[in-house]
Amino acid sequence: MSLLAQLATIDDPRRDINKKHALLDILFLTVSAVLSGAEGWKDIKEFGDEKLDWLRQYRPFGNGIPVDDTIARVVRAIDPTQFNRAFIAWVNEVRRAQGQEQIALNGKTLRRSHDGEKQAALHSITAWGHECGLVLAQMKSSGKKNEQASVMEMLELLQVDGAHITADAMNTQKKIARKIHEKGGDYTLSLKDNHKTFQREIQAYFHKVTRDDPDRVAVYEEVDGGHGRVERRTCRQLPVSDWVSEAAKWPGLQTVIEMERERHLPGQAVETETHYYISSLPVDAVRVARGIRQHWEVENKAHWVLDVAFKEDDCRIRKGDGAENVAIIRRFCLNLARLHPHKNSMRGKLKQAGWSDTKRAEILFGQAG
Repeated sequence: MSLLAQLATIDDPRRDINKKHALLDILFLTVSAVLSGAEGWKDIKEFGDEKLDWLRQYRPFGNGIPVDDTIARVVRAIDPTQFNRAFIAWVNEVRRAQGQEQIALNGKTLRRSHDGEKQAALHSITAWGHECGLVLAQMKSSGKKNEQASVMEMLELLQVDGAHITADAMNTQKKIARKIHEKGGDYTLSLKDNHKTFQREIQAYFHKVTRDDPDRVAVYEEVDGGHGRVERRTCRQLPVSDWVSEAAKWPGLQTVIEMERERHLPGQAVETETHYYISSLPVDAVRVARGIRQHWEVENKAHWVLDVAFKEDDCRIRKGDGAENVAIIRRFCLNLARLHPHKNSMRGKLKQAGWSDTKRAEILFGQAG
């Protein structure tokens, strides 16, 4: 289904008496403007005024471009749950799994979306697809410490059969592992202070097996560096056994992982840290090591790009559901730009979309308009 067809599935929140401008016109205007660098309601209005002839190639805009207050009011009034479902449905159609797809789950806070004591900053959960290089879903969370409910809803909507799901320690929960397992996916989840007993048990298990039967431990080591810095990552993986008593409480759990990182910096002491993970994957130290490292693409290729190219962290849209709905629109735009085959940075593609009607049409529709 095309972008416009998917946007057309969203219900209009207005009464008929207030419908001077079609909802699809407003949504198409907003997506096109954000793709072209618009950061606020006034920007969207001014983009529409400048590009009305181009916009009318795709939608009627019978009453011209609405004023910025109207754009703001309509976008804020859209049900963000339905908007997000439309986004996920569109992504599920365009994404292409290559082998076993990896999906990274991670949280992000929009710093400037708070409104004093009236409204906290928007915190959302992002699902990032490594193979397709797309944001697969975004879900609003009631706060950084309450991500689990949003993750559960996201897993319910996403196609995860055959996928490898990675998540940080905050989302290492039995119910999340169970949901992934029930939907036919695999998981690798980080253990930290939220599961101290389990973490200590795994640490002792690695110590025992390494001492008594070291050949049982699968090991994979990577070394890289630059500018005088050297980092060594050593991944060790073991199948669970009866010795790990907590393992039976985690649906589908097959292996445990110890990841040791050493950082060598010129003139400084060696920095060493060790983290532990649980996984439903069988023993394959290369695969889990790469999965753990690739998890952080969500920070570099999604969150960082949204802040730098789309200036999301500086956006002051905050009233009602405006921040959440515009955040979804940015992710539409990020994915559209990533799907465009032209080799350029995200910032470069957005500049081209702002300058060129042809390039904007290519990004939005996959062909020149």
